[in-house]
Amino acid sequence: MNKKGFTLLEMILVVSVLSVLFLLTVPSIQKVLAVVDEKGCSALVKVADAAIVQYRLETGDFPDDVYDLISHGYLNESQLECSNGKSIVISGGEADAR
Repeated sequence: MNKKGFTLLEMILVVSVLSVLFLLTVPSIQKVLAVVDEKGCSALVKVADAAIVQYRLETGDFPDDVYDLISHGYLNESQLECSNGKSIVISGGEADAR
């Protein structure tokens, strides 16, 4: 007899294999996303450091906080916080993420 389609056993086997593959890849993807967030935050700190240098060259003084950089047009409001939730702060004339 010629049947078309899959048996229940074949479907269970395929779904099981796909589930195992999914479970193996999810932790790896989460690790990669965490690394991307950290690197993005590091890059944002470097941008803020460059803005501090430019601010100091033009005003002769270090900014008191990041809002000085925003009010003078060196940074945007969106650059106050990293994608991982850390905020950009200025301490001792350098930017840091906390």
